[in-house]
Amino acid sequence: MNLALWIVQGLLAVAFIALGGLKLFAHEKFNAYTERRGSAGVPPGLVTFTGIAELAGGLGIVLPLAFGVAPFLSPWAALGLATMMLLAIGFHLRGHESFPGPVILFLLSGFVAFGRFSRWM
Repeated sequence: MNLALWIVQGLLAVAFIALGGLKLFAHEKFNAYTERRGSAGVPPGLVTFTGIAELAGGLGIVLPLAFGVAPFLSPWAALGLATMMLLAIGFHLRGHESFPGPVILFLLSGFVAFGRFSRWM
């Protein structure tokens, strides 16, 4: 079970670091992409906030456990990312857009949060 959790944590870290980096450092490309998909009109502050949160969550889901410094933060990061993806699902549903990506990330983040929190219970 621990190996499966580490694999999923690594995949989530790569995904969220990439998504957060795109929103923060390639804002013009992200805007062009969202306009093509029909979800234009997202305030720049919201995009920046979600980019920072995704980048922090992507780092926080792996680094505390990997280095043994405050390892209790990793399940909290997974729970935060699952919450963000739940909100993203609602956002995409409201805009009548496709949402399998956020659903998959929500399920994987929930799996990590459940698996890591059950360790301390």
